[in-house]
Amino acid sequence: MKTARTSKGSLETAATELSLAISQLRRRVRAETASQSLNLSQLGTIVRLEQRVWATTAELARAESMKPQSMGTILKTLEEAGLVQRRAHPTDGRQIQFALTKVGLDLRRQRTQAKSGWLLEAMSRLDESEQRKLIDAIPLIKRLGDG
Repeated sequence: MKTARTSKGSLETAATELSLAISQLRRRVRAETASQSLNLSQLGTIVRLEQRVWATTAELARAESMKPQSMGTILKTLEEAGLVQRRAHPTDGRQIQFALTKVGLDLRRQRTQAKSGWLLEAMSRLDESEQRKLIDAIPLIKRLGDG
């Protein structure tokens, strides 16, 4: 049995629709889990610090593709909010390292739980067939993300 190939126009339309759907889902999850008045750069920095434990301003700036001065401003704001702490670098006294405080780590964990909880609840509203289709699509979406 022959299978029909997807036309280039159909793929282009699907790519646009998938991109819009992912963006809409990200916005919805973000809105459902809004915490205090942290912006995306601040939240991204908190995620990086959770992954790295201790990091310098330059390391965080590289990871977030921004200038060290911009990262310094973000870290200052997070430190003033009690979400990050600083210490002298253990081997280079010229550098400062940052890490999440217990409050910052708790905030990150609460956001993660809120996202998971919201998404689980939203998925449970789908019928069984829709849930299966969504679950079956996860490996494909991961492959697209891997490049």
